[in-house]
Parts: sequence; structure tokens; C-alpha cells
Amino acid sequence: MSQSLRILHICAYTWDIGGPPKVIYDNAVVQLANGAEVTILTPISEGQKLYPVPDGAQIVCCKRHGLARIWAEFSPELYQWLKKHGEKFDVIHIHGIWHFGSVAPFLLNLKVVKCITVHGLLDPWAYRNGYWKKRIFRWLFQKNALQKAEMIHVFNADEYRDVTNFIGESHPNIVMIPNGIDLKPFENLPDKGYFAQELGFSGDKKVILFLSRINIKKGLDLLLPAVRDLAKEREDFILALAGPDDGYLEATQDFIKQHQAESYIKWIGMKTGQEKLAAFADADIFVLPSHSEGFSIATLEALVSGTPSVLSDKVGFADNIIATESAIIVDLDSDSIKNGINRLLDDTELANKIAKNGQHLVRTQYDIRVVGKRIMNEFFKIMK
Repeated sequence: MSQSLRILHICAYTWDIGGPPKVIYDNAVVQLANGAEVTILTPISEGQKLYPVPDGAQIVCCKRHGLARIWAEFSPELYQWLKKHGEKFDVIHIHGIWHFGSVAPFLLNLKVVKCITVHGLLDPWAYRNGYWKKRIFRWLFQKNALQKAEMIHVFNADEYRDVTNFIGESHPNIVMIPNGIDLKPFENLPDKGYFAQELGFSGDKKVILFLSRINIKKGLDLLLPAVRDLAKEREDFILALAGPDDGYLEATQDFIKQHQAESYIKWIGMKTGQEKLAAFADADIFVLPSHSEGFSIATLEALVSGTPSVLSDKVGFADNIIATESAIIVDLDSDSIKNGINRLLDDTELANKIAKNGQHLVRTQYDIRVVGKRIMNEFFKIMK
């Protein structure tokens, strides 16, 4: 590959955003290893914590303006930086839509090829959230930006359909490439015992792990009642909620208090690095009944960790999971979620089977070294 490919990623690159910073990080590592120069351009507000930056990459932080409360990520500083430096790059890779950074390169009419990764934000459930504001933004900016992008990157066939419906016509270059993860950290997981040793959970309880942002989008409105009902039938489990507050923590804590569920539902905060690996390694079940996802990184991590999983069909690659029998896929209702968890708690043979299948699926199809190179190859195509 060429040694001179210069890539600019635009996204809010902070811990509280969720999956996109992780996607950028892992892809940037592959890009740097293949000779590219990588810069990450992010809006930021006081008090936010930057996501780690890969060795060799550059990070440019621009202050958010107060109007970001109306237009997400609005930053005149970011606009001015792009105006001055934007055309120094070969590819501008925009992550997500609806935010200021997703249209700023088009407002400036930069003569650089542009790729937009949608990250699940045109899923019908996500689109209905803030519908009228998004309708206005679609008419003013977003549809035009997607039409003009040299490449639209989607994770799966559902996203392909959502993009086509949003634009109202077929785009000439929609590229379908799944997410991937770095498999190396999962090759030697920590020993079991994390929840008992570090968090004081009873060693005779099975741990059901929810590891994601505390956001209604992640299906907590369904998971909490499911676990409440499960606790009426059995007492051999604890639900550990691991993740930062993203708008639903207060409602979650109110639910726990209202239903006197403190003994079996515990919020343990965000877990990263070795703590996250230890949580995956020690959990008996991973659960993520999301209403909407682009392509769930947490699900990839759970599967490659060998954690038997209960998932909705919205995690981004449910068809592949079903075809390979790599997890329990449930409907988006509390009874279905409860029954899925119950099956794995009661059937060790089934749990072991899907855990093994899940590891094989991720290791063979979602290695970031392969996925990342596919994206780079697409960049070279649109540059010609």
C-alpha cells in the first residue's frame, strides 16, 4: 500500500460517545501499520475525557460552541481548522451523521474524497428519536451530504436499505463492510473471580453482565423488568450493569429502588482495559437487548471472550449469529429476554456450545486486521 495516504477521521472522540471512537482507534492502528498518516479531529467540551489515541496518530481538539445544544457538536473552531487544513488530506472519513462535523467538509466544498460511516443512525428506531429535528436537518444538509459523499460505508444489509430509503435513490458507492476488533487482547483473558474478588459479589451467584452505555437505546427498559420477573422465580444470579450514564441511569436506579432489587441488580460503572476483560472472562452470561445498533463492538467482545450471550436482533449481525448458532437471539419484549436468560442459566451444554461458536465466528470473520485493510482498499478506489 502507498506510504502517503493521509486520512482524517472526524468524530466526537471521547469516552462518553460509545462505539465510534473504538472503531476509529482500531482502524487507525491498521492504517498506521500500513503506512498511512492518521489525524483525528474531534469537538470537545470541558470535562470530557478523550479516548486513547493510537501511537503515531495526531489528535486535534476543537471547542464546542454553546449552540451544540441545538446542533450536535457545533464548533466554529472545527470549521476554521477544516477550512485551513482540510485539503491537506487524501480522505476525510466522517463517522456518524446529524452532527456538525458530518456536514462541515461539504459546507466548505473541500476537494477531498469523503467517506461517511453511518454507524446505525438511520435505523428506524434511532431515526424516530428527535424525528422532527432530524427531518429539518435532513432537508437542510444531511441528505445532500450523503448524496455527495464518494463513499458511504455501512455495516450490514439493513443499513444499506436505511441509507437508500433516506436518500430516496440508489447511491453509486455504498460499501458494506462489517465492524471488526483487535483480537489480541482476548487471547489470554484474566482468570475468573473478578466479580467475587473485586466487587464482592457472592461466589455462588451466576453473573449476568450488561456492558454498554446506560441508555434506553440499549434495551434497559426491557431488560430491567425481565430481570425483576426472573428474580421472582430464582435467586441464583446477579445482574451487573457496567457502563457510563448516557441519560438513563436515574431511571435505572429508580427502578431498582422501586422494586427493591438492590440485592440482584447492581450498577458497577464503566469498565475499560483489564477490568473489562476480567468482567467478560468472569461473566456467566452477556446480555444486550438493544433497540438499535450500528454494529455492536461490545457484542463482538463478549463473543470472542467466550461469554454465552443473549441478544436482540438489532446488534448489527444477527443473521450471522443465528446461522452459526453463536448466541440466543430474543424478541424485543421482557418475556423473551427473561426466557433467553433462563435457558442459558439452566442449560450448561447449550451455553458452552454457543460460547464456542461465538468465539469461532468473531475470530474468523471480524478480525480488524482484515476488515481495516478492506476499508483502506476502498479508500484507494475512490481516490482514483
